[in-house]
Amino acid sequence: MTFVTKILVKLGILKEDLDYHFIRASMVIIYFFFGYQKWFDYEAQGLIPFFTHGPLIFWMYPVFGVKGASYFLGVSEWLFGALLFAGFWNKKLGILGALGSVATFITTITIIPFMPDGWAPSAGGFPAMVGNVAFLMKDVVLLAVSVYLLRQDVLRVSQAAKESSPAVVAQLQHT
Repeated sequence: MTFVTKILVKLGILKEDLDYHFIRASMVIIYFFFGYQKWFDYEAQGLIPFFTHGPLIFWMYPVFGVKGASYFLGVSEWLFGALLFAGFWNKKLGILGALGSVATFITTITIIPFMPDGWAPSAGGFPAMVGNVAFLMKDVVLLAVSVYLLRQDVLRVSQAAKESSPAVVAQLQHT
């Protein structure tokens, strides 16, 4: 095991913030592709079971219609992805993107218990997930990633504020 650890260290796997940047980039890519899909009819139609059984999004069809609700999600996903992307340079924007991402995945996770035919009767039902429930389970991990990014950005913004406070105070005292 020591040999493997040494190789990983030499490969740079432990470089500062590699995991943080990799996770942020992954979320940006996910939001780009998921948002892109929302502009097409196949995706709008595929979202019907999610909208009709989602306790936090059921209202979107009556308000926006099938296509409008899909467009709304696409715009939201691109907005959160863009804010997460901007978070590479501006952690305050990253916080906004991570907050939107947390809200997104809380919303999708709440659909899981209400999705019809989500548990395979042939395997005894719960926890044998199938179809849309299996698809939604990835959102549990994406929620955890969103919380991680939120935490990291809040810590970095608060740390930067602490570091800059003495300089700001000294600057104000000299004027």
